[in-house]
Amino acid sequence: MSIERRRPLTANIGVLGVGHSTYWKQFDGLLDVMHDKMRIFKSKLVNHDAEITDFGMVDDSETAYRALNEIRKKDLDLLFIDMVTYATSATFAPLIQALDIPVVLVALQPLKAMDYRNGTTFIQLSNDDVCSVPEFSAVAVRMGKRIPDIIFGFLEGDAEADAEIASWCRIAHALHDLKRARIGLMGHVLESMYDMHVDPALITRTFGCHVVPVEPDEIMKHYRALLPDDLEAMTARIRGFFDTPNPISDNITFMLNDEDLRVAARSAIALERAIEEKKLTGLAYYYEAEDGSDMRTMVTNFIVGNSMLTAAGFPMCGEFDLKTCLAMLIMDRLEIGGSFAEFHPMDFVRGSILVGHDGPHHMNIADRKPVLRSLSKYHGKPGSGAGVEFKIMEGPMTMLGITVNAEGLLKFVVAEGESVQGDIPPTGNTNTHGFFKPDLRTFLKRWMAEGPTHHFALGIGHHADEIEKLARVLDIECARIRIDRY
Repeated sequence: MSIERRRPLTANIGVLGVGHSTYWKQFDGLLDVMHDKMRIFKSKLVNHDAEITDFGMVDDSETAYRALNEIRKKDLDLLFIDMVTYATSATFAPLIQALDIPVVLVALQPLKAMDYRNGTTFIQLSNDDVCSVPEFSAVAVRMGKRIPDIIFGFLEGDAEADAEIASWCRIAHALHDLKRARIGLMGHVLESMYDMHVDPALITRTFGCHVVPVEPDEIMKHYRALLPDDLEAMTARIRGFFDTPNPISDNITFMLNDEDLRVAARSAIALERAIEEKKLTGLAYYYEAEDGSDMRTMVTNFIVGNSMLTAAGFPMCGEFDLKTCLAMLIMDRLEIGGSFAEFHPMDFVRGSILVGHDGPHHMNIADRKPVLRSLSKYHGKPGSGAGVEFKIMEGPMTMLGITVNAEGLLKFVVAEGESVQGDIPPTGNTNTHGFFKPDLRTFLKRWMAEGPTHHFALGIGHHADEIEKLARVLDIECARIRIDRY
């Protein structure tokens, strides 16, 4: 089972081809070949959930400036430049100088290799996709811009090149939503997690998104106004999605009881309605409220609702962790999950470490149907109620932490590992056995040496390369944990 997205993935992606206008008069039919190549490349983008704008062929300085005017009218997240043959950098300099979006050069030649003995200038020009890449790179530097990323390969049947194109489309999804996100921030830092503090203006400066103050009462009014039919429908949704097994070994866990289910359902409905009303994209929160109050009951029972929302592409982050909320958003838009996680006990027998948290979780990356248990207490926090428990899928996994460096700027900390087979404690919390190279102790020392917060987002697959590309685009320091030995 999986939870559908609240909103579909999307991005605004531009594509244009570059060539050399002198060639068209010299070689009859060459321009038609170039247009065919551009058509094939554009066809690779249509199944990647994006709005594609084709700016046509740019083959001299005049067409470059005309294209720039058209590009400026579009709110692009990414521009692909299809290097269909040699092009002078006059086709590129106006674009790279003026645009503040990621530009990716694509050099995909039709032939895997020329038939050299029967080669012609026409065939060579048809496969000269790489020829002006160094010229474009040098001009980017002279314009004071970062050298664009480049995709090399052949035009059709190149799985590696197609995977790079798909990766950049996922990065465009992340950029699209980061720029436009409205991330709610409710409550205060848990007493006193100094690593959680962050200036909302720094979030806007770095990602472009807006941080929206949220009052607990804006959720409570929906909690109080629920109708019996609404509650019944949500309870059925929850029961259909979760298992509710008997307790095993932890004396604070019990089989899910009706009252905890009812409160979890009420809190989930109230959350969904409040975020719709506030037009939010995500929410980071921590609030305790008065002991015995309805407010405390509600705010300490978001775990079920926030896990369902996170799986639906709406990241929710406990403990007021705004930075990790953005890490979870990034992972979700890269389509790799994004569960709230921290380190739990080390396993020196297996050489693994438990990674997880008490919520929220991206349940679409669970290895099986997630479990709900009633907890008589939430360790380290006030309240009691339903807790979500599962492991993520076995196989490759990626961790993304967002911290603040010594200069006060945001910093990514990224690592790849494996989610390995192994029992987890039946505590009503999510946990996964994480295996990291070269060995557990070395990995942990390297991770801690980067000054991370104690939280990170956890996703499936190995995607550190993709996250590093995103960090470069956003001009964020990115520390990738090495897996080799000295």
